[in-house]
Amino acid sequence: MYAIVRAGGRQEKVSVGDTLLIDKTTGEAGDTIQLQPLLVVDGGTVTSDASKLAKVTVTAEVVKAAKGPKITIMKYKNKTGYRKRQGHRQPLTQVTITAIDA
Repeated sequence: MYAIVRAGGRQEKVSVGDTLLIDKTTGEAGDTIQLQPLLVVDGGTVTSDASKLAKVTVTAEVVKAAKGPKITIMKYKNKTGYRKRQGHRQPLTQVTITAIDA
């Protein structure tokens, strides 16, 4: 059994026991969160109807807060001496899928 869920503005394919990185969510390590299912596949049965998906819950446990890779932003203008360097690391949350209740 697996599900396609909306997590952090993206769609992720998850099954029980999977660990994934999503955009930063509220909660600390050990908290449980609910993810919105978009599609559930159980063997040969595919559920995509909104009324049936309202009854499905995908539960995940927050493992820890994390950061994405360092991104370097460089701005440069020719012949003017203008150079600007900036860095960014996206805040992420690592979660483990604990249950998919259909």
